[in-house]
Amino acid sequence: MDFLASVDLTALLPFIAVGFAAQMVDGALGMAFGVISNTLMVGVLGIPPALASQRVHIVECFTTATSGISHLLHGNVDRKLFFRLLLPGMAGGILGAYVLSSLDASVVKPWVLLYLCGIGLYLLTRGILYPPKIKEARHVAPLGLLGGFLDAAGGGGWGPVVTSNLLIQGADPRKVVGTVNTVEFFLTLTVSAAFIFHLGVADLAGATLGFLIGGIAAAPFGAWAAKHIPAKTMLIMVGIVLTLTSAYGAWTAFMR
Repeated sequence: MDFLASVDLTALLPFIAVGFAAQMVDGALGMAFGVISNTLMVGVLGIPPALASQRVHIVECFTTATSGISHLLHGNVDRKLFFRLLLPGMAGGILGAYVLSSLDASVVKPWVLLYLCGIGLYLLTRGILYPPKIKEARHVAPLGLLGGFLDAAGGGGWGPVVTSNLLIQGADPRKVVGTVNTVEFFLTLTVSAAFIFHLGVADLAGATLGFLIGGIAAAPFGAWAAKHIPAKTMLIMVGIVLTLTSAYGAWTAFMR
Protein backbone atom coordinates (compact mmCIF):
# COMPACT_ATOMS: atom_id res chain seq x y z
CA MET A 1 0.00 0.00 0.00
CA ASP A 2 2.87 2.39 0.78
CA PHE A 3 4.33 1.65 -2.66
CA LEU A 4 1.03 2.40 -4.43
CA ALA A 5 0.62 5.61 -2.47
CA SER A 6 4.08 6.77 -3.56
CA VAL A 7 3.37 6.29 -7.28
CA ASP A 8 2.71 9.52 -9.20
CA LEU A 9 0.08 8.48 -11.75
CA THR A 10 0.38 11.77 -13.64
CA ALA A 11 4.08 11.19 -14.21
CA LEU A 12 3.35 7.66 -15.44
CA LEU A 13 0.88 8.71 -18.15
CA PRO A 14 3.50 9.38 -20.90
CA PHE A 15 5.06 5.97 -20.27
CA ILE A 16 1.64 4.27 -20.27
CA ALA A 17 0.97 5.90 -23.65
CA VAL A 18 4.33 4.72 -25.06
CA GLY A 19 3.77 1.16 -23.87
CA PHE A 20 0.22 1.10 -25.24
CA ALA A 21 1.19 2.44 -28.67
CA ALA A 22 4.19 0.15 -29.08
CA GLN A 23 2.29 -2.99 -28.05
CA MET A 24 -0.71 -2.15 -30.26
CA VAL A 25 1.57 -2.10 -33.29
CA ASP A 26 3.51 -5.18 -32.19
CA GLY A 27 0.38 -7.20 -31.36
CA ALA A 28 -1.33 -6.35 -34.64
CA LEU A 29 1.68 -6.60 -36.96
CA GLY A 30 4.00 -9.04 -35.16
CA MET A 31 6.95 -6.69 -34.89
CA ALA A 32 8.44 -3.39 -33.78
CA PHE A 33 7.73 -3.25 -30.02
CA GLY A 34 11.39 -2.73 -29.17
CA VAL A 35 12.09 -0.41 -32.09
CA ILE A 36 9.03 1.80 -31.56
CA SER A 37 9.23 1.91 -27.77
CA ASN A 38 12.95 2.71 -27.79
CA THR A 39 12.41 5.40 -30.43
CA LEU A 40 9.60 7.04 -28.45
CA MET A 41 11.35 6.78 -25.08
CA VAL A 42 14.73 8.07 -26.31
CA GLY A 43 13.60 10.49 -29.03
CA VAL A 44 10.38 11.87 -27.52
CA LEU A 45 10.67 11.41 -23.75
CA GLY A 46 14.43 11.93 -23.55
CA ILE A 47 15.19 8.68 -21.68
CA PRO A 48 18.87 7.59 -21.81
CA PRO A 49 19.27 4.73 -24.35
CA ALA A 50 20.67 2.24 -21.83
CA LEU A 51 17.84 2.83 -19.36
CA ALA A 52 15.26 2.64 -22.16
CA SER A 53 16.67 -0.70 -23.26
CA GLN A 54 16.52 -2.07 -19.72
CA ARG A 55 12.86 -1.11 -19.39
CA VAL A 56 11.96 -2.63 -22.75
CA HIS A 57 13.49 -6.00 -21.84
CA ILE A 58 11.70 -6.14 -18.50
CA VAL A 59 8.33 -5.11 -19.89
CA GLU A 60 8.53 -7.53 -22.82
CA CYS A 61 8.47 -10.48 -20.45
CA PHE A 62 4.96 -9.42 -19.42
CA THR A 63 3.58 -7.97 -22.66
CA THR A 64 4.61 -10.97 -24.76
CA ALA A 65 2.90 -13.30 -22.28
CA THR A 66 -0.34 -11.30 -22.47
CA SER A 67 -0.08 -10.97 -26.23
CA GLY A 68 0.60 -14.69 -26.71
CA ILE A 69 -2.42 -15.69 -24.63
CA SER A 70 -4.60 -13.22 -26.53
CA HIS A 71 -3.46 -14.56 -29.92
CA LEU A 72 -4.07 -18.11 -28.74
CA LEU A 73 -7.63 -17.26 -27.68
CA HIS A 74 -8.28 -15.58 -31.04
CA GLY A 75 -7.04 -18.63 -32.96
CA ASN A 76 -4.06 -16.80 -34.48
CA VAL A 77 -1.42 -19.41 -33.54
CA ASP A 78 -0.21 -22.13 -35.93
CA ARG A 79 0.95 -24.91 -33.60
CA LYS A 80 3.23 -26.56 -36.16
CA LEU A 81 4.95 -23.26 -36.93
CA PHE A 82 5.14 -22.50 -33.20
CA PHE A 83 7.19 -25.59 -32.40
CA ARG A 84 9.37 -25.15 -35.48
CA LEU A 85 10.33 -21.67 -34.26
CA LEU A 86 10.48 -22.27 -30.50
CA LEU A 87 13.72 -24.18 -29.85
CA PRO A 88 15.81 -22.56 -32.62
CA GLY A 89 14.67 -19.13 -31.41
CA MET A 90 15.60 -19.84 -27.80
CA ALA A 91 18.94 -21.34 -28.87
CA GLY A 92 19.69 -18.27 -30.97
CA GLY A 93 18.79 -16.03 -28.05
CA ILE A 94 21.14 -17.84 -25.70
CA LEU A 95 23.93 -17.74 -28.29
CA GLY A 96 23.37 -14.03 -28.89
CA ALA A 97 23.48 -13.27 -25.18
CA TYR A 98 26.70 -15.28 -24.84
CA VAL A 99 28.61 -13.51 -27.63
CA LEU A 100 27.27 -10.03 -26.80
CA SER A 101 30.24 -9.35 -24.51
CA SER A 102 32.72 -9.84 -27.36
CA LEU A 103 30.64 -8.62 -30.33
CA ASP A 104 30.19 -4.92 -31.05
CA ALA A 105 26.51 -5.03 -31.98
CA SER A 106 26.50 -1.30 -32.72
CA VAL A 107 28.63 -1.98 -35.81
CA VAL A 108 26.34 -4.70 -37.12
CA LYS A 109 23.00 -3.11 -36.21
CA PRO A 110 22.92 -0.36 -38.90
CA TRP A 111 23.38 -2.91 -41.66
CA VAL A 112 20.68 -5.16 -40.21
CA LEU A 113 18.35 -2.17 -40.10
CA LEU A 114 19.10 -1.33 -43.74
CA TYR A 115 18.29 -4.93 -44.64
CA LEU A 116 15.01 -4.71 -42.73
CA CYS A 117 14.20 -1.44 -44.47
CA GLY A 118 14.57 -3.23 -47.81
CA ILE A 119 12.34 -6.04 -46.54
CA GLY A 120 9.77 -3.43 -45.52
CA LEU A 121 9.72 -1.94 -49.01
CA TYR A 122 9.33 -5.42 -50.50
CA LEU A 123 6.40 -6.23 -48.22
CA LEU A 124 4.77 -2.89 -49.01
CA THR A 125 4.95 -3.69 -52.71
CA ARG A 126 3.70 -7.22 -52.06
CA GLY A 127 0.76 -5.85 -50.09
CA ILE A 128 -0.21 -3.47 -52.87
CA LEU A 129 -0.10 -6.34 -55.39
CA TYR A 130 -1.98 -8.70 -53.01
CA PRO A 131 -3.25 -11.44 -53.07
CA PRO A 132 -0.38 -13.91 -53.49
CA LYS A 133 -0.78 -17.64 -53.16
CA ILE A 134 -0.58 -18.67 -49.47
CA LYS A 135 1.89 -21.50 -48.92
CA GLU A 136 3.66 -23.16 -46.04
CA ALA A 137 6.93 -21.54 -44.94
CA ARG A 138 9.92 -23.78 -45.63
CA HIS A 139 12.96 -22.13 -44.00
CA VAL A 140 11.78 -21.82 -40.41
CA ALA A 141 14.43 -23.25 -38.05
CA PRO A 142 17.38 -21.22 -39.44
CA LEU A 143 15.16 -18.14 -39.40
CA GLY A 144 14.27 -18.72 -35.75
CA LEU A 145 17.95 -19.18 -34.86
CA LEU A 146 18.94 -15.96 -36.65
CA GLY A 147 16.02 -13.99 -35.22
CA GLY A 148 16.77 -15.11 -31.67
CA PHE A 149 20.46 -14.30 -32.06
CA LEU A 150 19.83 -10.79 -33.43
CA ASP A 151 17.23 -10.10 -30.76
CA ALA A 152 19.72 -10.84 -27.99
CA ALA A 153 22.92 -9.49 -29.57
CA GLY A 154 21.39 -6.44 -31.25
CA GLY A 155 18.80 -5.42 -28.66
CA GLY A 156 15.84 -6.34 -30.87
CA GLY A 157 14.95 -7.94 -34.16
CA TRP A 158 12.91 -11.06 -33.45
CA GLY A 159 9.65 -9.69 -34.84
CA PRO A 160 11.04 -7.77 -37.83
CA VAL A 161 13.39 -10.55 -38.92
CA VAL A 162 11.10 -13.56 -38.37
CA THR A 163 7.72 -12.03 -39.25
CA SER A 164 8.94 -10.29 -42.40
CA ASN A 165 10.78 -13.35 -43.74
CA LEU A 166 7.87 -15.71 -43.05
CA LEU A 167 5.60 -13.30 -44.92
CA ILE A 168 8.07 -13.22 -47.82
CA GLN A 169 7.88 -17.03 -47.96
CA GLY A 170 4.11 -16.70 -48.44
CA ALA A 171 2.78 -17.82 -45.05
CA ASP A 172 -0.66 -16.72 -43.79
CA PRO A 173 -0.16 -13.19 -42.32
CA ARG A 174 -2.60 -13.66 -39.43
CA LYS A 175 -1.03 -16.96 -38.36
CA VAL A 176 2.48 -15.55 -38.74
CA VAL A 177 1.76 -12.54 -36.52
CA GLY A 178 0.05 -14.62 -33.83
CA THR A 179 2.65 -17.38 -33.79
CA VAL A 180 5.69 -15.09 -33.81
CA ASN A 181 4.23 -13.04 -30.95
CA THR A 182 3.56 -16.19 -28.92
CA VAL A 183 7.05 -17.65 -29.42
CA GLU A 184 8.55 -14.29 -28.48
CA PHE A 185 7.43 -14.75 -24.87
CA PHE A 186 9.64 -17.82 -24.44
CA LEU A 187 12.51 -16.11 -26.25
CA THR A 188 12.27 -12.98 -24.11
CA LEU A 189 12.02 -15.02 -20.92
CA THR A 190 15.11 -17.02 -21.87
CA VAL A 191 17.26 -14.03 -22.79
CA SER A 192 16.08 -11.78 -19.94
CA ALA A 193 16.14 -14.25 -17.02
CA ALA A 194 19.59 -13.29 -15.75
CA PHE A 195 18.96 -9.61 -16.51
CA ILE A 196 15.76 -9.53 -14.44
CA PHE A 197 17.47 -11.48 -11.63
CA HIS A 198 20.14 -8.80 -11.26
CA LEU A 199 17.74 -5.86 -11.53
CA GLY A 200 15.17 -7.22 -9.08
CA VAL A 201 11.47 -6.42 -8.83
CA ALA A 202 12.21 -2.92 -7.57
CA ASP A 203 13.05 -1.77 -11.09
CA LEU A 204 9.38 -2.21 -12.02
CA ALA A 205 8.65 0.92 -10.01
CA GLY A 206 8.29 4.35 -11.55
CA ALA A 207 8.38 4.79 -15.32
CA THR A 208 8.78 1.07 -16.00
CA LEU A 209 5.49 0.44 -14.19
CA GLY A 210 3.71 2.86 -16.52
CA PHE A 211 5.34 1.24 -19.55
CA LEU A 212 4.18 -2.14 -18.28
CA ILE A 213 0.59 -1.00 -17.69
CA GLY A 214 0.30 0.44 -21.19
CA GLY A 215 1.81 -2.60 -22.88
CA ILE A 216 -0.37 -5.14 -21.09
CA ALA A 217 -3.51 -3.05 -21.66
CA ALA A 218 -2.85 -2.94 -25.42
CA ALA A 219 -2.02 -6.65 -25.90
CA PRO A 220 -5.63 -7.96 -26.24
CA PHE A 221 -6.51 -5.17 -28.70
CA GLY A 222 -3.48 -5.99 -30.85
CA ALA A 223 -4.51 -9.65 -31.04
CA TRP A 224 -8.06 -8.66 -32.01
CA ALA A 225 -6.70 -6.38 -34.74
CA ALA A 226 -4.48 -9.16 -36.12
CA LYS A 227 -7.55 -11.39 -36.48
CA HIS A 228 -9.84 -8.81 -38.10
CA ILE A 229 -7.56 -6.65 -40.26
CA PRO A 230 -7.57 -7.92 -43.90
CA ALA A 231 -4.33 -9.59 -45.03
CA LYS A 232 -3.74 -6.99 -47.78
CA THR A 233 -4.05 -4.14 -45.29
CA MET A 234 -1.84 -5.96 -42.79
CA LEU A 235 0.95 -6.48 -45.33
CA ILE A 236 0.86 -2.81 -46.33
CA MET A 237 0.92 -1.73 -42.67
CA VAL A 238 3.80 -4.10 -41.88
CA GLY A 239 5.73 -2.72 -44.86
CA ILE A 240 5.18 0.89 -43.82
CA VAL A 241 6.00 0.34 -40.13
CA LEU A 242 9.07 -1.78 -40.82
CA THR A 243 10.42 0.61 -43.48
CA LEU A 244 9.96 3.75 -41.37
CA THR A 245 11.26 2.35 -38.07
CA SER A 246 14.22 0.58 -39.69
CA ALA A 247 15.16 3.60 -41.81
CA TYR A 248 15.04 5.85 -38.74
CA GLY A 249 17.09 3.39 -36.69
CA ALA A 250 19.69 3.02 -39.46
CA TRP A 251 19.94 6.79 -39.90
CA THR A 252 20.50 7.42 -36.18
CA ALA A 253 23.02 4.55 -35.98
CA PHE A 254 25.09 5.84 -38.91
CA MET A 255 24.96 9.42 -37.61
CA ARG A 256 26.60 8.49 -34.28
